[in-house]
Amino acid sequence: MAEALPRATQVLPAGGWIARTARHAVTLDFDDRFRRRRRIVAEDGFAFLLDLEEATALRDGDGLLLEGGGVVLVRAAPEPLVEIRAESPGRLMRLAWHLGNRHLPTEIQAEYLLIRDDHVILAMLRGLGAEVRQVNAPFNPEGGAYGEHNRQPGHHHHHDGHDHDHHH
Repeated sequence: MAEALPRATQVLPAGGWIARTARHAVTLDFDDRFRRRRRIVAEDGFAFLLDLEEATALRDGDGLLLEGGGVVLVRAAPEPLVEIRAESPGRLMRLAWHLGNRHLPTEIQAEYLLIRDDHVILAMLRGLGAEVRQVNAPFNPEGGAYGEHNRQPGHHHHHDGHDHDHHH
């Protein structure tokens, strides 16, 4: 019988623990950082089982606490994204609203937005005056309706007939 893998059952939020105390590290893209249970092999070959109560979006710098002690550092892997900029903060806010209205995972920074490449969305953004460019960067989208609890990796919402209320 195969030896049972060590289990990581708790997430230590970035900033709430000392990263240099980590025994191991993993570098994962966003889809691989949104899991509840899966076998993971750290960069040094250490294998463990991520075994959380619910699917959780792991952030760059989070730690995974191993049963019996020890922490695995989580790093966000760079992935192909699109950086969106606008000529004014107000215009950037409007672009963010359009992305949110389409339930697109979006990372929001003061000067720019990051999304995954989607040619239909990019055409819309360009039509709204956005400056867009391809980048390779870690992806840490905001939580929200699509996010922390409802999101499934690779699952995209495209509503033709809206059946839910957007008026809060």
